[in-house]
Amino acid sequence: MLGIRDTPLSVEEVLAAVGDHAAGGTTLFVGTVRDHDGGKPVTQLAYSAHPSAEAELRRVAEKVAADFPITALAAVHRVGELELGDAAVIVAVSAPHRGEAFEASRRLIDDLKKEVPIWKHQAFADGSTEWVGAGG
Repeated sequence: MLGIRDTPLSVEEVLAAVGDHAAGGTTLFVGTVRDHDGGKPVTQLAYSAHPSAEAELRRVAEKVAADFPITALAAVHRVGELELGDAAVIVAVSAPHRGEAFEASRRLIDDLKKEVPIWKHQAFADGSTEWVGAGG
């Protein structure tokens, strides 16, 4: 399961997508909207994605699946206006052993943030704003 969505993300849906009786370990990472960044209070946050973002997400996921002996993986990222505490990104990986699940999950979230063209626009309490590139 892979996707870029403008609706709230579901941990349960992502976990169900990687469920497999052959898996001895499943990892889950949930990135949430926090109330600060760089020491400054955040008042608003929105994500936007390039039209190629889903294709890039698929490319990243296929590379992780090729590099690790996993049973399944899933990654979803939210776009649009988010509130404090909302899930912005969820990744999960199941594998025969926990070590592989942890390693693949770490690579999946790191490569997603580095390579998938998704941008965060945040507004701060002092009135300033900032664009942060979460990908290409």
